[in-house]
Amino acid sequence: MKMDKENIGQKFSKAFRALGRWFAFFGEHFIKGDILTKLSFCILGLSNIIRGQIIKGLLFLGIEAAYIFYMVNTGIHSLGGLKDLGSRKQGMVMDDKLGIFVMQKGDNSMLILLYGVVAMSITIAFIIFYRTALRSALSVQKVKERGGRPAGFLEEIKACFDKDLHKTLMALPVTGILLFTVLPLFFMILIAFTNYDHDHQPPGNLFTWVGLLNFKTILFSGKTISHTFWLILGWTFVWAVFATGLNYLFGILLALLINRKETKAKGLWRTLFVISIAVPQFVSLLVVRTMLNNSGAVNALLHQLGLLAPGKYLPFLSDPTWARITVIIVNLWVGIPYTMLITTGILSNIPSDLYESAKVDGAKPVTIFFKITMPYVLFVTTPYLITQFIGNFNNFNVIYFLTGGGPDSLSYYQAGKTDLLVTWLYKLTTGQMKDYSFASTIGILVFIISAIFSLTTYRRTASYNREEDFQ
Repeated sequence: MKMDKENIGQKFSKAFRALGRWFAFFGEHFIKGDILTKLSFCILGLSNIIRGQIIKGLLFLGIEAAYIFYMVNTGIHSLGGLKDLGSRKQGMVMDDKLGIFVMQKGDNSMLILLYGVVAMSITIAFIIFYRTALRSALSVQKVKERGGRPAGFLEEIKACFDKDLHKTLMALPVTGILLFTVLPLFFMILIAFTNYDHDHQPPGNLFTWVGLLNFKTILFSGKTISHTFWLILGWTFVWAVFATGLNYLFGILLALLINRKETKAKGLWRTLFVISIAVPQFVSLLVVRTMLNNSGAVNALLHQLGLLAPGKYLPFLSDPTWARITVIIVNLWVGIPYTMLITTGILSNIPSDLYESAKVDGAKPVTIFFKITMPYVLFVTTPYLITQFIGNFNNFNVIYFLTGGGPDSLSYYQAGKTDLLVTWLYKLTTGQMKDYSFASTIGILVFIISAIFSLTTYRRTASYNREEDFQ
């Protein structure tokens, strides 16, 4: 624990030093720069234009002009809207000139927040670009001071496909991630700090900032939504532990069984189990759901065999306890083949000398499994195991397609007995009472729980601490 605290302290210290160096960059460039470089702090590209890099300098200047134009026309107003997310409601107001009530167009808090996030993102991007332009200004100054010739625009374009090829190739995917992943994610995170719910739907009803109130309501209020959160969180952990642990254990045992020397037609057996992976998961789950409902094929077959009295049925999906056990068992059929495929290759790489030595020493199969097989398999698959746990923690498909989160309960807030946090989050955004702020808050809490569990667990595993033992 002490070591972890020291590591965390060192990381924070490094982060602050890096941030300090980032801002110190501007002061250093201003001090080292000549008059043209200093003027480039206000007129981007001036040093490049005067010193021969005309096209590059004009690009710097053009982007600066475009940013200033955007901020003057839209950006400043968009950033200002983040203060209260709108103040004018849509509704009927008296028009003094006409002497009648007319419909007043109201503000849209969601669009105001979106435009504000876009303005913030553009400003951050411009600051990074501004730093790049200043670096270029000082760089071309130093080239001139050494008596050299600054690189032309075509030469720099060629460099983008030569020594800087990695930057060129990464530019498009990084831009796509920022635009279509980071930006929407940041927008949805901000929703968690508002009261955007079924009572505050713009433009009719505006929503505004509420700080940490949503987190307090979900975690500590003691009301229905807080009660629901803790119960669903508990079931989510139970589900993730059983879904991960049973799939992992049975997958290893299945791989061992198929890899036995006595097992014939190994390829055939692997193919049969892989078929469950080849079939789309949602198709399989919907078929199983139809078979297991109260009037489905399984109950009908039991009636025909005389195992169930007329009018009786096994409540696979309608009873809370039965439904939870059912989703765990069905998930075994879906998940075991994945573990089998992964561990098959690992088992074939364990040195056979270890098994032979253990047998000579009189070790039983159970002892060999726990002393030789499991340590090797667990060492290699620990990252996979953690990933599977987090994947099951956020497993939407199995729960949604098999039970739909049901059976429903009046003691739960817009949720059912088999709902996980992720399926409950989905219901909060698509149900009749749309509570976007609570859904966003739950999404943040899920991320925090997943991140803390992943990092702390991995740092305590042999894969991280004793890698040299398994070389």
